[in-house]
Amino acid sequence: MATRHQARMAVVSLLYAYDLGNGKIADVAVDILEEKKIRNKQREFALGLFEGVIENLDKVDEAIKTHLKEWDFERLGSIERATLRLGAYEIMFTDLDPAVIINEAVEISKSFAAEQSPKFINGVLDAIAKDMKKK
Repeated sequence: MATRHQARMAVVSLLYAYDLGNGKIADVAVDILEEKKIRNKQREFALGLFEGVIENLDKVDEAIKTHLKEWDFERLGSIERATLRLGAYEIMFTDLDPAVIINEAVEISKSFAAEQSPKFINGVLDAIAKDMKKK
């Protein structure tokens, strides 16, 4: 049985494909999750995250852009952008503990992204979480 961590990693993969212009990835998301053996509750969890990010993409991206210091959103790597989108969505739209969300995003970036990415992702998501506490 897949873990939530594995489900999140699959969501980052789906968001990565979406970001690269594969808008039809949503049509085959269930098949991709099945291929990765993400089933039942974890599949529902993953699909909820993926669909939530896509539905709220403008708000999520705006929150990320607000906290990029000396970085252009368009220059971010696609994996970093996908990881930030998932983390920002979870912080903004779920009741999960932001510390857990940030930790998951950092761990995912260690698996997929560039060497400096975990620290960068931690900083951006932490700033978003602090903003959300103020609201």
